[in-house]
Amino acid sequence: MTEKTESRFDWQQFLRRWQEEWVPDEDDAEDLAEGGVTPADLALAAPPADETEIVAAEERLGTRLPPSYRRFLEASNGWRLDEGSIYRLGAAHEIGWFGDPFGMTAIYRRGLDERSAEQEVRLAGMWERALQLETDSDMSYALLDPGDTDEDGEWALYVYKGWSGEMPDRYPSFRAYMRRMYEQFHAGRAGLPGFVNDTTRALDADVERAREEALSGRWEAARDLLAEADRYGRPRARGMLAQLAALAHGGGQHGFGELVADPRCTGELVPVMAVAHLGDHRPHRLPERFPLGTGTDAGVTAAAEEILSRVRDRSYRYAPDGSFGRAVAEAGEAARWGDTDGAWRVIRAALPSWSPPGPDLLAPLGLLADPVLGPVATRERCLELLATPRGGRTGPAPAPVPDLDPPGLCWVADAPRWNAPYDSYRCLWVEGTEPEALPGLVGEDGDAGLAAPPGRPAGWVHRRPEERDEAAPWQDRAVVAVGRTGSGWAFGFDMAPRTPEPGSFFVSPAGAASHGGRAVVLWVRRARDGGLAVFHLSVAERGEELYACTLRGTHVERSGPVPGALDPERVLDGVGDADRERCLLAAVEGEFGLSLPRHALAERILPHLTTRSWNRAPREGEVYAYATFRMERR
Repeated sequence: MTEKTESRFDWQQFLRRWQEEWVPDEDDAEDLAEGGVTPADLALAAPPADETEIVAAEERLGTRLPPSYRRFLEASNGWRLDEGSIYRLGAAHEIGWFGDPFGMTAIYRRGLDERSAEQEVRLAGMWERALQLETDSDMSYALLDPGDTDEDGEWALYVYKGWSGEMPDRYPSFRAYMRRMYEQFHAGRAGLPGFVNDTTRALDADVERAREEALSGRWEAARDLLAEADRYGRPRARGMLAQLAALAHGGGQHGFGELVADPRCTGELVPVMAVAHLGDHRPHRLPERFPLGTGTDAGVTAAAEEILSRVRDRSYRYAPDGSFGRAVAEAGEAARWGDTDGAWRVIRAALPSWSPPGPDLLAPLGLLADPVLGPVATRERCLELLATPRGGRTGPAPAPVPDLDPPGLCWVADAPRWNAPYDSYRCLWVEGTEPEALPGLVGEDGDAGLAAPPGRPAGWVHRRPEERDEAAPWQDRAVVAVGRTGSGWAFGFDMAPRTPEPGSFFVSPAGAASHGGRAVVLWVRRARDGGLAVFHLSVAERGEELYACTLRGTHVERSGPVPGALDPERVLDGVGDADRERCLLAAVEGEFGLSLPRHALAERILPHLTTRSWNRAPREGEVYAYATFRMERR
């Protein structure tokens, strides 16, 4: 309901409905049973004030009362509130200026400076000029501020809880405050058996309509209906509203109300709760007990603990039933090797086939908790999901969200310092080889297989993987993210090499890798100013290196017949410093059709492999020096 012309609001009808809907809460029922009060004592309304009483109050106060409060007095000269910390609003003859008896003005003004917002300045002055409305409370005050007004002449109302230590709650008008108190009255009794009236029936109908709107892709209309019902505490509203919020705002901490107790909803809701729960704790500390809410039985609790364990060790996989589940499995396989755009296209096409396993489920939320597919479901894609009809509903599909990955390799040059702190990256591609074969070709442990993705660290801070204790100082074992390009090359990408560039002991792994097909090795280092410092390219086939070239500054080292299309001197002829890296990457991309998946690398969802050393052992008479720096906090 809007805060426009006050004359359009029927205070008599609003207050009469409130009084008629009133039923005693637990405390009131106990008082009635003990005989301490009578039903008349618990009446909310008071007889209306006549114009003479209101004018007398205005003359005593020296001001005309704001419109909504004045019309309230004309309907009820005072009101009893049984929710919150304000217990009774006084009659016209009982209200008076607050006068700041506790010196709040000085306290609030001490926090002001030249950067303080206008609202902060108003609040600091509110205490001395406010009109006090309550006559009974729990150390709380209902204060109308004539210095905080709107275009309709309404005064803002502040509720200050003296025991809380918090800033006062602000309402734009007296009417806004009373409507919120009415909502709280409903919310406080929503769980009482038999609390049914025209208001609850209308709100419950809105909740059911919101469900249909959400499944039909009209999620914003559903959200508005559910938000209204949730303010009144209607069952089902909070759980459905939380689902929309989880998708619209990209996960986060969400409670899904009584829906969690429904075993049909466990697979969709609990994984999202588990991710949020683990995210609230430091990695080296075990989380506290996993809170699910009231009403969950032993079966749901056991299933939730098992899901939490799998989410913690990143073995959880979202696996719904039916055709949508088959599409999710296909998408997971694509995203596992880096094709996150292709994965989303599969999910997008299958969304209409998703069917809610529980009556109040609105979307496939479990997708968000999958360590591989969760990063695929970006906020923009989640909004696309919400706008897609599903669960048997029909309607227009939203415009597809654009793909995230730029084609080819040149995007790496467009992301300066993206692999801080080293500004160096290296990559190995093998043609016609599946990613699972890379450990046998270049892996440190041969056929030990690939390691699980490490996940994206909080704050997107790169750290160089620690060397194993048994590694010799000269060794340079790369820890590469492994995937597959769209043109059929397996790749391993190291975003933070232990050494920033190929040195004198460097031996390209292209030869060993090329037993499975052509192999290409690329190593780039940038200078401090962002320009290109070192560019190395080596190509091998059938176990033999075909050619290699290394650009250091302006000097080029070559071995073998480097094709003209890849020779740095020819590629960079007439190219400015800012475009050198991009031009060389474009040449490699054009020659071999290579690419790298930006989103999968940035989100760190690809499996990892520790390769054999990219350096050879020093030969007799060769000198090798290294230094280790350790920083400690004093």
